Amino acid sequence: MRSGLMARRGRWLVATLAVVLAVSGGGYVLLDRPARDDARRQHADGLPPATDEVRRGDLSSGSQVDGTLGYAGERKLSASGPGVLTWTAAEGSAVERDGRLYEVNGRAVRLMYGSVPMYRPLKAGDKGEDVKQLKRNLVALGHGTGLDASDGTFTQGTAAAVKRWQKAHEEKETGEVAREDIAFATGPQRVKRGDAAVGDEPGPGKPVLTVTGTERIVRFQLDAAKAGSAKTGDKVTVRLPGGTGASGKIDSVGGTAAPDDQNGGPGGGGGGGGGGGGGGDKKAKIEVIVVFDSPGDVKGPDQSPVSVSLTGETRTGVLSVPVGALLALSGGGFGVQVVENGRARDVKVELGMFGNGRVEVTGGDLKEGMRVGVPKI
Repeated sequence: MRSGLMARRGRWLVATLAVVLAVSGGGYVLLDRPARDDARRQHADGLPPATDEVRRGDLSSGSQVDGTLGYAGERKLSASGPGVLTWTAAEGSAVERDGRLYEVNGRAVRLMYGSVPMYRPLKAGDKGEDVKQLKRNLVALGHGTGLDASDGTFTQGTAAAVKRWQKAHEEKETGEVAREDIAFATGPQRVKRGDAAVGDEPGPGKPVLTVTGTERIVRFQLDAAKAGSAKTGDKVTVRLPGGTGASGKIDSVGGTAAPDDQNGGPGGGGGGGGGGGGGGDKKAKIEVIVVFDSPGDVKGPDQSPVSVSLTGETRTGVLSVPVGALLALSGGGFGVQVVENGRARDVKVELGMFGNGRVEVTGGDLKEGMRVGVPKI
């Protein structure tokens, strides 16, 4: 009897060491070795030291990764003309439509919303998407009464609206918009840092501010070989600084990041040569961007570390047991020890998906609610 009990205890030990925890994409990791052998002793009557329930329900192969809380859409704003920098928006401040970003020679550069950059002065007779953008902003600000914002022509009505906008800011009413008057961006902007100081002469093309969008996002990196474990649209849960959780989804699984980049490092998803690295043992990384379901509710300092729980694959309505319940059978394969009516018997099972410390099992006569033996820790 004792040799059989010791053998079963050994099979639990072997199974616990040999069974692998499946993760999405088919990867595996060994489970930890039990800390103490005497904690796994079999009862003298042949029953296991503890039991757990066979459950029916959903099983997820989700995993957890480290990420960095940040802001979307980092970019640099450069001066459009020569002059002396006389004012800049404060680091960390948010600038909305028509707000001042910076001033050169005392003249404000204001934020307007649009995807086409301010690449030319705008005046009567000009046509294009940038004119449409300007007209949409003038209407939104209340200066464009009667303007057709779907028309890309700079009309006399547009010039009149521009004059009203200029008058509201006590500027010279020219009816034309100079290139250095406006910076277009897709939405409100947050000032991440100043790239030039008041009194500097940035000149054309020289960065003045680094800005981002105002919505919070999370960046994290995966080994390129595991990129399949994160798909655009997958639901995630983010554990934020302070311990609160926030739901979101994967927005993009994008460019290759440099192997040594920290999570969320500037430009990590920007493409180019991340995979090669300098050493042959460095793994290429893929940057993943998470957006939140309620971004306005997300709080925490920029670049704060967070953890991201990936949903992974989900199986619905399957039978599962704790991974520790698996036995290595003498004839090969795995089984569980079913405990019923004060007796224990081995049942061979086929293993399915692993997740959250449990494993999907089929075969034998397993039913929901049965008790299976587990080693007692």
